[in-house]
Parts: sequence; structure tokens; C-alpha cells
Amino acid sequence: MSKLPAVLVIDVQQSFLHAPYWREDDVPVFRENLVKLLDAAAARGWPIVRILHEDDDAHFSAASGLVRPMAWVPDAHDVVFHKRVHNAFTDTGLQAWLKERGIERVIVSGIRSEQCCETTARVASDLGFAVDYVTEATLTFPMIHAGSGTRYDAQDIKQRTELVLDGRFARIRTVDDVLADH
Repeated sequence: MSKLPAVLVIDVQQSFLHAPYWREDDVPVFRENLVKLLDAAAARGWPIVRILHEDDDAHFSAASGLVRPMAWVPDAHDVVFHKRVHNAFTDTGLQAWLKERGIERVIVSGIRSEQCCETTARVASDLGFAVDYVTEATLTFPMIHAGSGTRYDAQDIKQRTELVLDGRFARIRTVDDVLADH
């Protein structure tokens, strides 16, 4: 079995730049943390897995030309999987790809913290993978609760995601924690 983890880079794609909820305020810190993680992973020989989301929405359709990594994402990667659901495993071949390489731990990063990243972490755990969830290398956006009208900022959402994942589905880690662990 491989002692190397695989870094999952979920949905860091140009489609989001055209979403009505897109905001730039948290992007610089997210970009810095993700690039640091990916550069270190590449230098250490850790497999880097790009996951791109495709569906029938205008900016997420293959025909849009936007289902490709954001321009600043480092080029290094080992494989690309396209998904049509919230998690990176269903109908993508990711599980088989990881198992064929003896990979037992995944590091979760990407967009959106509480949706595709959190869902992927839960499914990975259910499939038997150890999961490191690197919140600072995820990005999300403010949301308004439809029932109460309460507005949750991105930090509230990230904190809630950490609360429900930690110790159940994943270890909550910083980029520095992950790099120190492996």
C-alpha cells in the first residue's frame, strides 16, 4: 500500500467565475493556500487529482468552454475526472484509480466547502479512505437560509463544515499540518 496521500482538487474551475454568487474577497487567501498545497504535493510526488464539475447549467456545461481549471491553478496533476453530482466518487472512476495505486488517504481541497468538498469527504470516509479536510484550501460564499432569512457568511459555513466533519468523516487540517504529517 502507498503511504502517499492523493490531493483532490475539486471544482476549481472557471465556471464559478460566472456564477451569480461569485465573490473575490476570500479568493486571494484560498489561492495562496491551494497553490502552496499543490506545489508541495508536486514536489513530494503526491498524486494530484483534478475533479471538474459538468452539468446542464449554462456555465457548467462542457459546451460552455468553462469546465477547465482557473488560470492560476498549477499545471501539475496526475489525472482528471469529470463529475455530474456533488461528490467526486459517484460514476467517475476515482475510487478504482486510488485503489489501483494503493492510496488510502485523500486530502480534500477546492470549491465549495460545504457542497462538493464536504460531500466528497463524507463519501471518501464511507468508502474507507482516511480523509484530511484542508478548510483553508477550500472556498465558499455567503448564503441565506430560505426558511429564516438568516445570512451565513463564508466563515460561518466553513466552521459548520468543520464541526460536522471533524472526528466523524475527516481530520480538519491546515496546509502546514498536512505537509508536516507526510
